[in-house]
Amino acid sequence: MARIELDAATPNQREKRELIIAAAREVLAREGLAACTARAVADASPLTKSSVHYYFRDVDEIVDQAMSAHLDAVLGTLRHAADAEPNPTERPWRVIDTYLTTFRDKPHAALLWFEYWIDLSRRGATGSIADDLSRIRSFLRAVLLDAQHPDADAAADATLSWLLGAVVQQNVAPRPDHTRRSELQRLLAPSADRPLA
Repeated sequence: MARIELDAATPNQREKRELIIAAAREVLAREGLAACTARAVADASPLTKSSVHYYFRDVDEIVDQAMSAHLDAVLGTLRHAADAEPNPTERPWRVIDTYLTTFRDKPHAALLWFEYWIDLSRRGATGSIADDLSRIRSFLRAVLLDAQHPDADAAADATLSWLLGAVVQQNVAPRPDHTRRSELQRLLAPSADRPLA
């Protein structure tokens, strides 16, 4: 059976692909990367295993698209948090708190991302990891520019690196919000006497 190429897909075929991606997102969120097989995706969708193989080259392609959709959802949540904060200088903190809360409330989500990035590395697809990180970094840069940080590029890089470490740390040894904020303020301060915002 020939696999359907996305650019040649009909609306019905695109809809079926979306059903498969949604099912994969569910399996990934509930059971993790190792459990995301063609059989598990088919069981979580209204389609058969042969349909899953018909619409996608392999499970890696499904996982990649499902994880991209997960990232879209995380960025949507962060955008909503930023939009809900009327004070531009407080927006970075609202975004950071939302990011950390998301992964604190769903610790398996952090493990899923790290599993996925390790899997991509093993597949030699580190460009996909760079793309994911770039999307998050770009969003952080825009929020920091809006807060008038004098070096939003460097601050976005530092914030992203700090967030990745903080997600791991909060699952192992959580720290109070004020401690985290103070640490990040020191990291992002353009000079020793000027905090982020």
